[in-house]
Amino acid sequence: MAERAKQSETPQGQWIEKPVREIGGILYQRFVVRTHLVRPGERLDRTLHPYLADRVQRQDIVVLGEKIVAIAEGRAVLLSAVRPRPLARFLSKRVRPLGYGLGLRRAETMEMAMREVGSLRILVAAVAGAVDRLVGRSGDFYRVAGRRVAAIDGPGPTTIPPYNQYIVLAPEHPETVISAMARRYGCQVAVVDVNDVGSEVLAASDGADRELIRELLRDNPMGQGAQGTPVAVVRPLSKRSPRAPWPSWVAPVAGGWALPMGGSGDTGIAFAGDAFGDGADR
Repeated sequence: MAERAKQSETPQGQWIEKPVREIGGILYQRFVVRTHLVRPGERLDRTLHPYLADRVQRQDIVVLGEKIVAIAEGRAVLLSAVRPRPLARFLSKRVRPLGYGLGLRRAETMEMAMREVGSLRILVAAVAGAVDRLVGRSGDFYRVAGRRVAAIDGPGPTTIPPYNQYIVLAPEHPETVISAMARRYGCQVAVVDVNDVGSEVLAASDGADRELIRELLRDNPMGQGAQGTPVAVVRPLSKRSPRAPWPSWVAPVAGGWALPMGGSGDTGIAFAGDAFGDGADR
């Protein structure tokens, strides 16, 4: 079914409603929130408040994309300032494409991955990735390299300027903004790394169901490029009413159901397909 996004204009920003998801018998309403372009040094609990004030409810989950948290922390590195080592250039040429952007196929991004977790770990991860190819698997490179590497965002063709000239590393202290926003809104908050390949929860407030959040964002409703919607709000609606079972006095018979009726004696009325009868053979 084609997505029908509902938009709600307010002076504080734009909330865009995404298709409702059902998980575990509960319906979840999902909004993505269009915001300003976040800059280094911002206090996100303050600068995002105009978009969320008077609209977030206590049962909501406020979700922040890891990229805006990292940018606010000052974890965006100018691409032209990175000088890749020969090892980074060598390894970057052997990275398989993921289907979007260059990622670690860019030597500068590979260099930053090596700085984040060390050259030795990246080498071991590269060996694991090479074994993957031989056995027909995928993903071991990032399993060995770790989430700090998997969360690195290199510039791509749809990245909003000026960040199309930056490499954005994983947020270093996402718990800080989670704690501040959870106190302000009294709801659960999570920082996620979501793209067209998968979704991961990097950090979440106490009591948050990380697997639920992953599933709710698996289709990447926040977008991959220039949508400008780095914040999402997930809201549980209600449980679906289960279909009521047949009463105990309704008995199945071959081809239909037998329903005892008052005053009919012991035979009752039998329904089979489109035929009604009094239970007697004809």
